[in-house]
Amino acid sequence: MKIRVLMIDDHRLFLAGLEDILSREEDFEVAGVAGSCREGMTLALEKRPDVIVLDLAMSETSGVEAARIFSEALPGVRMAALTMYLDRQMVFEALKSGMTGYILKEATPEEFLFALRVIARGETWLSPKVATLVANDFVRQGDQKGASEPALSEREREVLHLLVKGAGTREIAGKLNISKSTVDTHRRNILDKLGCENVTCLTRYALRHGLVDLDE
Repeated sequence: MKIRVLMIDDHRLFLAGLEDILSREEDFEVAGVAGSCREGMTLALEKRPDVIVLDLAMSETSGVEAARIFSEALPGVRMAALTMYLDRQMVFEALKSGMTGYILKEATPEEFLFALRVIARGETWLSPKVATLVANDFVRQGDQKGASEPALSEREREVLHLLVKGAGTREIAGKLNISKSTVDTHRRNILDKLGCENVTCLTRYALRHGLVDLDE
């Protein structure tokens, strides 16, 4: 089954480039392209895409505002920000709005396609620079809060770092030279310690509950 993607960005030439990239892939279908959130909403309701890719800085309605509307109108739809901004507050607001992807526009076509496939599976994907920003803040805040925060082992932190970057079980097992069942055990322990249900919740928790300093 193909991944049907709707893309919303007020730069038409940029959209044409993305459309060309997706049209070359057998597992993707362009459900539509829109130059504004209003146009995008009309297309979304008509086409019912699997994934919506949104620019965050559009003139009429911001991507975050649009994502909140999409979340209510199309429950279950996956959404990703596609932006040039590497900014803590914007990452936080994007994830809070219901997006499960944050892709920087400096991404390569291969990275963009990989991200969409991860997001379409219902998982979270952040561009490497964004993931590093979030993970570093998470670890630093954990160190600062000391015993007041759940303690993660060194291995759990390694697994956490890879999870936030969007790595799957097999990839994590390969990079850390451990079994997939061990990865699953670490993931369960991390989620239990932080009181989260999934990786999306984990990332949001890190940003929303004092583990990430948004003012720095």
